[in-house]
Amino acid sequence: MTQDVEMKDHPPPPTPSQLVSSAVPPTLQHLKEIASLIETGSYTKEVRRVARALRLTKSLRRKLTAPVLSAFLDFALVPGSQAHAQLSVYLPKEDEHMEVDTATSANQAPVKHLLPELEIYCYLLVLLFLIDQKKYNEAKACSSASIVRLKNVNRRTVDVIASRLYFYYSYSYELAGDLAEIRGNLLALHRIATLRRDELGQETLLNLLLRNYLHYNLYDQAEKLRSKAPRFEAHSNQQFCRYLFYLGKIRTIQLEYTDAKESLLQAARKAPVAAKGFRIQCNKWAVLVRLLLGEVPERTVFMQKGMEKALKPYFELTNAVRIGDLELFRNVAEKFAATFSADGTQNLIVRLRHNVIRTGLRNISISYFRISLADVAEKLRLKSQNPVADAESLLAKAISDGAVDATLDHTNGWMVSKETGDIYSTNEPQIAFNSRIAFCLNMHNEAVRALQFPPNTHKEEGSAEKRRERQQQEQELAKHIAEEDDDDF
Repeated sequence: MTQDVEMKDHPPPPTPSQLVSSAVPPTLQHLKEIASLIETGSYTKEVRRVARALRLTKSLRRKLTAPVLSAFLDFALVPGSQAHAQLSVYLPKEDEHMEVDTATSANQAPVKHLLPELEIYCYLLVLLFLIDQKKYNEAKACSSASIVRLKNVNRRTVDVIASRLYFYYSYSYELAGDLAEIRGNLLALHRIATLRRDELGQETLLNLLLRNYLHYNLYDQAEKLRSKAPRFEAHSNQQFCRYLFYLGKIRTIQLEYTDAKESLLQAARKAPVAAKGFRIQCNKWAVLVRLLLGEVPERTVFMQKGMEKALKPYFELTNAVRIGDLELFRNVAEKFAATFSADGTQNLIVRLRHNVIRTGLRNISISYFRISLADVAEKLRLKSQNPVADAESLLAKAISDGAVDATLDHTNGWMVSKETGDIYSTNEPQIAFNSRIAFCLNMHNEAVRALQFPPNTHKEEGSAEKRRERQQQEQELAKHIAEEDDDDF
């Protein structure tokens, strides 16, 4: 009995609000923290805080659910507002338990003023959820509504979220197969971004317009837009990589292979390691451009980690071009015709046939001092009604272009090769070294231009506290820079 008297009272049962707060999902709690970060960035006009909030959102994207988004909309938006009503339509109804959490969370943290940054961020979250759920028609409607709202907002802290929203606006229409519908709207948005001096938005919209034109093979219109668009310093590495890739494709179609090669290789080099799909596309086009230039890519290009399977058709194609075997080239082109068509490189494969013939003629001229045109046609495996006449015309063209160092004896029907001299007595080694030196100097200059320094660093005489805070921010930025926007590729 004494034990019963000495026993302490039981703690009081938890209140309903405590039960609800403990039941709040961690994803919702993270979203509230991100909203707080955006709110701070909006009041202090610090764009870097908004950019950090978007980086944090990446890790939560796969965890977004309809109940969590509904609860966050009630927390961030004014219930009954136009934005809240529009976005709630795209989310399925949640269960009763989540309704209690939603109401309680809304009562716990009422919003004093509806910030445009938070409103646009809510549009972005719902749009990401709809795209991940493969509800493309709803995503189109949601993205269109967000763009209408975005046209009425002109704040520098919104520009970072707006650029991401532009991308998913175009992406949702591309997934639905209606990319041509928004071309006029994208042009209008690019004009608005230019007038507002929104350089990040200009970068994003220019790339989206180039992608729109190239999707429908409108290369001339894409080049006209690119040449007349305002030029400025690149603010996003990812957007600059995309721009270089699109520029390389345009240059390739316009037969400017040297410039195309430089752009494509630079895009592949600057792209993040995690953006494997983008780097594969860059390497595919770069391989074809180098083959069209008469170069043979190194084997290491095709053996990069995670790219062996995707680049296998182009490896076999490179082998056929290197040997100069026209029959093998035909077999490879037929075998992987579906792959080349899906990659949009079928026209470039057709152009490569002439390079295969020139390589074969060069190998024959090196191997034989004198050979009949009939044997040349047989070794090239020309399939036509008059292969000897075709071989003669091909040889004449190759000799006039300087690809083959030989002469034609039309009377006897022979090709007579000239003696090969010492290559080091020519200017070719000098030209090769000059191109490598120019490439290294160009890379150094780009690296110097890419260096970023805080404004007025030399004038600041801040306390040690401010320096520590700045160093901490730089460390956080360095931590996230490797994974920044990889999912966009």
